[in-house]
Amino acid sequence: MKEEIKQNTVRAWLLAARPKTLTAALIPVVVGSSLAVADGRFLWIPALACALFAGLMQIAANFINDLFDYLKGSDRDDRLGPERACAQGWISPRAMRLGIVVTIALACLSGCSLLWYAGPMLIVVGVICVLFAFLYTTGPYPLSYNGWGDALVVLFFGFVPVGGTYYVQALAWTPDVTVASLVCGLVIDTLLVVNNYRDREADARSGKRTVVVRWGEPFGRYLYLSLGVTAALLCLWFLREGRYYAALLPLVYLGPHLLTWRKMAAIRTGKPLNAILGETSRNMMLLGALLAAGMLI
Repeated sequence: MKEEIKQNTVRAWLLAARPKTLTAALIPVVVGSSLAVADGRFLWIPALACALFAGLMQIAANFINDLFDYLKGSDRDDRLGPERACAQGWISPRAMRLGIVVTIALACLSGCSLLWYAGPMLIVVGVICVLFAFLYTTGPYPLSYNGWGDALVVLFFGFVPVGGTYYVQALAWTPDVTVASLVCGLVIDTLLVVNNYRDREADARSGKRTVVVRWGEPFGRYLYLSLGVTAALLCLWFLREGRYYAALLPLVYLGPHLLTWRKMAAIRTGKPLNAILGETSRNMMLLGALLAAGMLI
């Protein structure tokens, strides 16, 4: 029996925020800060501000996706993933619009503190983050509906948070930052790929042309595998910098990733793939933690 959720309650908002997704926003900030610590550039106030901005923007993006997927009719009865707040009537569309505005405003307020450390150019970065949070699902050419989701994950969960977090502390960008950004972006994209892999049939019916819909089930399966393997192997770059732990510890991730991929390949379809989503999130956190720890040792 389903739990009854009263409309627009605290419980409803907590579910709509999808707190389990916040790890994807915070891991890149942790990795960027660990690089700053390793280089002797760590500043805790901008690091905290980056974490707040990233977390709040992730929540805002979840609210935007929830609302506009509902308005598009994409969240139908055949949905295999976690239930959405607007589609279930937990939050009214009007309240969700207000929630989006408030959350983005709070994110911008937290981000404004970073101007003191890195200057007004960060306003442009903030505006781009807000703009693409909407363009991902809305507008005449919604990016997630046209196969751009994976590239955006690498950009906004890799280069922007890892590089941005490091930059506001060190006022510099290094090759190590570029590699760490790619590692985070690729491993976090495994979450999107398994979501799209699970939803490929429903997405095709609703006109959402993800790369898995475009290229088929085998492509999605092997894309998931290659993203995780590439992310871990990229860490070997840090050997040239003498960061041996940062290079070798992340290789531990390969074992859990391969095991999860084998389960995914065996399941192939349906709601049981939600278990793969949970394992993917765990594996992603493992890689992020190992890379950050390797930087700090």
